[in-house]
Amino acid sequence: MSEAPLFSLSNKWFTASVGATVGVALVAAFAGLIWFPLVQPNAKFAGIWDAICSAAGVPRVASSASPVPPAFKTSQVVVTTSILDHPSASAIGEGATLAQRCAICHGAEGISGANAPNLAGQPAIVIYKQLNDFKSGARVNGVMTPFAGLISQTEIVKLAAYYSHLAPAAAPVSPLPKPKIVVEGVPMRGIAPCDACHGDIAEKIGAPRLDGQSAAYIKAQLQAFASGTRHNDIDEQMRNVAGQLTPAEINSVADYYASLH
Repeated sequence: MSEAPLFSLSNKWFTASVGATVGVALVAAFAGLIWFPLVQPNAKFAGIWDAICSAAGVPRVASSASPVPPAFKTSQVVVTTSILDHPSASAIGEGATLAQRCAICHGAEGISGANAPNLAGQPAIVIYKQLNDFKSGARVNGVMTPFAGLISQTEIVKLAAYYSHLAPAAAPVSPLPKPKIVVEGVPMRGIAPCDACHGDIAEKIGAPRLDGQSAAYIKAQLQAFASGTRHNDIDEQMRNVAGQLTPAEINSVADYYASLH
């Protein structure tokens, strides 16, 4: 039996256990703070220290250079409760009349038979924001941009009141199983679960309902966010998420929400 003190460098078991612990800690630190951040898709780090700061949640030091404004219009929509809350029956009725011009794409009662989005049951703030973004050019579409440019703010409020008043499409008996990314996200890639904004976990103000939207529409919007051709999301949240999704993840999300029609 060894006579060396337990906590002594002369004790080979103590030395070996400390060395193994330090080794594991160094490998874990390297993987978590350097390797994993650097292998992320679309990672934009100025160097290793930049990656370490990002992984540790420490704000990175801003460049001394002047910020470069984006080369496109960004969403500037501001919504207060007095704009959209408690619409009158008259406003809803006038919105129904205005919506007749929308029926060819979005359906007579807000349920589209094409690949245009379903508007029935969408929160009023969603309709209001998207129409204003089309109107300002923050979001661009060959059909919606000219249409939104011809309607007034009062008409936008009435359309939002009407569509939010409608009942959404009924859910099927057996939707597809929820993909893992919808329920859990991908924490290692900084991707929050879709349900955190669009579903069962929470509903973020301004986030649209995805239940029953066509798979083709959802795929197109995720791809547009990923490429940056759609950029009317506040604080780039959807662009940051969609830019990290794989084609398989985009397909699984789109197919799942489409199955809730």
